[in-house]
Amino acid sequence: MSEIFDSRNCFLGEGPFWHPQREQLFWFDIINCRLLSRKGEQVFEWNFEVSVSACGWINSEQLLIAAENALLVFDINTGSSSELIALEADNTLTRSNDGRADPFGGFWVGTMGKKAEPEAGAIYRYFQGELRRLHARITIPNSICFSPDGSRAYFADTSKQIIWTQKLGANGWPDAEPEIFLDLTSKGLYPDGSVVDAGGDLWNAQWGSGSVARYSQKGEFLERVYVSGVHSSCPAFGGSGFDTLYVTTAQEGIELPSTADGVVYQVKAAATGQPEPQIIL
Repeated sequence: MSEIFDSRNCFLGEGPFWHPQREQLFWFDIINCRLLSRKGEQVFEWNFEVSVSACGWINSEQLLIAAENALLVFDINTGSSSELIALEADNTLTRSNDGRADPFGGFWVGTMGKKAEPEAGAIYRYFQGELRRLHARITIPNSICFSPDGSRAYFADTSKQIIWTQKLGANGWPDAEPEIFLDLTSKGLYPDGSVVDAGGDLWNAQWGSGSVARYSQKGEFLERVYVSGVHSSCPAFGGSGFDTLYVTTAQEGIELPSTADGVVYQVKAAATGQPEPQIIL
């Protein structure tokens, strides 16, 4: 049974991230250019001039944030940020979307058209000062996550209703072509954000379903966890034992959203998550 973790409504809640050192959840309201956080009864909110969508941790005081046109180094204590590297800064039609740190200290991030223009986006990896495009012609990049041993990456194009997997080689760079992990077209499901638990199962938030589905490493459906928000957008494991599943939701695309839409939910999971890897600049 899920319950509300934070009742602040987001138009497009996304990118939940549990900081393993601070034991604190962060997430984003992409379109409204907000970073939100909660630790116990303490709530936090920071506003940006451009949209922000995903993050990872550099240390106990700093986050790497994917913003509309750059990767930023963000200071949690002061709320200040500085540009680390540009991200499609010459393209005013796109913004960042899903992103996650990989087990090698890199950071993967997707871009997409601000109006979800077909194939206007891409997926990039930042590693040791280099930002390299890995995949082009992506419409809505999502589900960026990694196997516990770092041997595989996962990513989706929500518009195509497919999640792919890709083998990783030295230093976490892909060394094989992507393979289809899940084709959800026959189910009418739209894969949004995903996270992998410590056992290697993939948990995928499915837009419009009000739920997160769990799949084995072979792509077998295992279970479904429901939340009250219609547009479930991304899951994250956290809590002291990494056995709490947090799920962001969105009001976007709902004509008359309720107070259940756009909030963050929590549920005790039937699995244990893994701490997000530290980003090495």
